Amino acid sequence: MTNTDWDAEAATFDDETDHGLRDAVVREAWATRLRSWLPDRPADVLDLGCGTGSLSLLASEQGHRVTGVDASRAMVEQARAKLAGRDAVFFVGDAAAPPVREERFDVVLVRHVLWTLPDPARVLRHWQGLLRAGGRLVLVEGVWGTVSPVGIPADRLTALLAPLAADVRVERLSGDARLWGREVEDERYAVLARP
Repeated sequence: MTNTDWDAEAATFDDETDHGLRDAVVREAWATRLRSWLPDRPADVLDLGCGTGSLSLLASEQGHRVTGVDASRAMVEQARAKLAGRDAVFFVGDAAAPPVREERFDVVLVRHVLWTLPDPARVLRHWQGLLRAGGRLVLVEGVWGTVSPVGIPADRLTALLAPLAADVRVERLSGDARLWGREVEDERYAVLARP
């Protein structure tokens, strides 16, 4: 649903405070959230729509094994460079149908991607199949803009997850300016779902 040329955006993508996580306060805010969302023990994390690998890097620093997938070759190249020497692999591919095996991951981590996909219900069913028993979906989404808002509201996402997950929890993120490097008024949230 977005016509952005992500290869062209890759060179400056990390300049956005909440993308590159270069600001120490923003970086620590995301690291803290990830610690609360990801397992305590080392786990296999699939970061879909990984971009330049900023969340992948935080997960790796917390001891997790990361597989990242992004449709942009330029983004994947940056992620590979950012995580060089770490227990992480990256593939160019479609987040809706990533080039990975089913029942392989403890966590499917997705930030600001689901809203761009044409059939979120189908994609969520597919992502559920990528999880091992006891795995979890960690979906960071929102609705951005006031004139022509884009995104997926939390109530819609939780309704889509209802038939797939026994445990669905919404964590509101709009009120935490540290995550974004500024105050935000639009709807931003994370959904944690366990099938």
